[in-house]
Amino acid sequence: MTSSHPIGVFDSGVGGLTVLREIRRELPHEDLLYIADSGHAPYGDKPKDFIEARAIAITEFLIERGAKAIVVACNTATGAAARVLRTRYPIPLVAMEPAIKPAVERTRSGVVGVLATRQTLASHNFSVLLQRVGQDADIQLQPCPGLVEHIESGDRDSDAIRTLLMRYLAPLMERGADTLVLGCTHYPYLTPLIKELIGDGVTVLDSGAAVARQVRRRLDEANLLAPAERNGQERIWTSGQPAKIQPLIDQLWSAGIRVERLPETMDEPHTTPFPNLVLERA
Repeated sequence: MTSSHPIGVFDSGVGGLTVLREIRRELPHEDLLYIADSGHAPYGDKPKDFIEARAIAITEFLIERGAKAIVVACNTATGAAARVLRTRYPIPLVAMEPAIKPAVERTRSGVVGVLATRQTLASHNFSVLLQRVGQDADIQLQPCPGLVEHIESGDRDSDAIRTLLMRYLAPLMERGADTLVLGCTHYPYLTPLIKELIGDGVTVLDSGAAVARQVRRRLDEANLLAPAERNGQERIWTSGQPAKIQPLIDQLWSAGIRVERLPETMDEPHTTPFPNLVLERA
């Protein structure tokens, strides 16, 4: 059994493209639908109810376009909305989990630094994760306001972002962290800069590849993998201005994809779940 339906992926902006790339590597035959909710980015300083409403509206938009699975490629949205999405929609849903477990396993100093948004660090999901896998190391949490905005504007190497990033890294280095967890899907774009600022002796981990492997497992279990003889395509929408995000997509993904504008009705989230959703399998 196979399914040629697409996989839906979303984030507050372009950060989730780091996850989308790993999914494309893992699943080259799948069609991928991606939504950058740039008109409402960053999520990190938004109320939980607002993020949950956006996640519901986006998920329903993707399901209406045939998505057979949803990937919440955003740590903040995972903490705010993954639980409610799983209760509402009867399709595979894969969400983010910061790489705390592999970081604890790899640290030599016993100190692990976590870079993330305030919302992620304050979420119930993150608290449970720390209790479950973070007991064998000194986990230092570092909220990073401002980094997402720089990345969304295309800035990954200016003096301003270098200064801001070093402000967040310095306390972790002073405490002896030898392993860093990137708890926001935007932050992998800063990995080269992080290594330049603090050296190659610090291990930098993110969750993109692990999420992609989980997507494959979930689709395989549900007999929803696409036929192996086809080549997957991508389609990208934004709630921001396509003309502003298009250069970022050209730079970070591919110059061959036209960014589409989400309908304005997306700002009024639907309230009706899809309890009887059935995916066609070919």
